Amino acid sequence: MRYLIVRTDVREPGLDGPTKARDERRYPETRRQVASAVDRDSAMRMARALAACGAVRAGRQRVKVIRLGF
Repeated sequence: MRYLIVRTDVREPGLDGPTKARDERRYPETRRQVASAVDRDSAMRMARALAACGAVRAGRQRVKVIRLGF
């Protein structure tokens, strides 16, 4: 499996469109950094490294690990 690791900005509450529910397909968060990994262990190591960033620790950004289907 392949994995995508993404560091994004956290949106302000209520900026997700008319429904007020978080909808990543229609209103995705702004990406700051993107990386890929071949296996889950390396993806989690990379995510932990990105999570050490001050903006992530302060809650202004978040790290997502997404499993790709191929």
